[in-house]
Amino acid sequence: MAELTVFKCPSCGGKLEFNPGQQEMVCPFCESAIDVAALQSFDSVLNEQQANGGNSFEAQTGEEWSQGEAAGIRVYHCQTCGGEVMADETTSATTCPYCDNPVVMSGQLSGDLKPELVIPFKLDKEAAKKALMQHMSGKFLLPKVFSSENHIDEIKGVYVPVWLFEAGTDSQMLYKGEKTRRWSDNKFDYVEHKYYSAVRAGTMSFENVPVDGSSKMDDTMMESLEPFDMKDAQNFSMAYLSGYLADKYDVSAEDNMPHAEERMQESVRSAFEETLREYDHFERQSESINFSEGKVRYVLYPVWLLNTSWNGTNYHFGMNGQTGKFVGDLPIDKAKATLTFLIATAIAGALSFLIGSKLAKNGLSIVGIIVCILIALLIGGLVLAGFASSLKSVRAEHQAENYIKEKLNLSQKNDRYLYTKVEKTARPQQQSQNN
Repeated sequence: MAELTVFKCPSCGGKLEFNPGQQEMVCPFCESAIDVAALQSFDSVLNEQQANGGNSFEAQTGEEWSQGEAAGIRVYHCQTCGGEVMADETTSATTCPYCDNPVVMSGQLSGDLKPELVIPFKLDKEAAKKALMQHMSGKFLLPKVFSSENHIDEIKGVYVPVWLFEAGTDSQMLYKGEKTRRWSDNKFDYVEHKYYSAVRAGTMSFENVPVDGSSKMDDTMMESLEPFDMKDAQNFSMAYLSGYLADKYDVSAEDNMPHAEERMQESVRSAFEETLREYDHFERQSESINFSEGKVRYVLYPVWLLNTSWNGTNYHFGMNGQTGKFVGDLPIDKAKATLTFLIATAIAGALSFLIGSKLAKNGLSIVGIIVCILIALLIGGLVLAGFASSLKSVRAEHQAENYIKEKLNLSQKNDRYLYTKVEKTARPQQQSQNN
């Protein structure tokens, strides 16, 4: 029979657990502390096999769990969302960390790749609780009773499976640029449009672009928790898993590759557009972005997941277990929102009418009144949107700005003049004289 992977305290024989604050294995019974490196002998099998390839990105993690390691890991299955999480055999897992519904034991781990790296938890459960309270403070449109009546149903530390993509890009872009110039004479206002063909080419590279490997974990929330610092990453050891859950990846690197490429492409486009500042306006007419030297690695990111409930509604929050970044959308007080909009609109309307009346010699016309009303409504909406945005912290990440390895290196910058177009409009004074 395979030997179970359990880390026992050398002093009292109790089960060791990883302590994020001390970054050591700690015994909850006798409080003995042991450095994780001292336990690496338990995981010597991790480096015995070579990584396997299989797609346009070279796989850096192709190792499977050894029989001895897998025997010490249990898999819990959620009957509601289908999620599967890994934990050692002594970890209690009664509810799913994603949907908060009951989970059941489904057997031992088998057949999956093993992570190459893991970023250990640096912050504990108490830090996550404090972060939730800080997250709710100072939010003007948050219902007052939410902070007092909202209660935490579950807090779980979960290692989320993530694929990290690395690649170089060789790109070429064609833009149509425009420069404008304005002037006037006694009769007309002129606008000159000069158009150019702008060709740009260059290289750029990225590393550690993350894409969530779990279909149960909300991708937008994971992206909102970025960035994670790979400088703290350690070679994977079951010791870091002790006392936590670890989700099994169920979205392959191949399936996640398009999203990683999309994020890199957006950053490439943004970098090229920075070279077009001399133009007042430009539009991209064609592009070619080619990837090379692609690599992918499988790692685990530390995340605290908090499930809370209020007024019959469940709210989900997440905290980066390494940096402490906290995200999660909060409810809005509709009465406060309405009052905020009305007050902001009234103030903006009063100012608009005051300024408009001073500028109009013969008083505001119907058109002028309508314009003032529209301006007031616009400002009221912007003020409301500004307050409401503080309640929404879960946002998708479309670029890879935090993962640029080498900035844009231009190999071609060619701007060629195309043609000029001049528009002229009769000045209001001239129009009234003609009438």
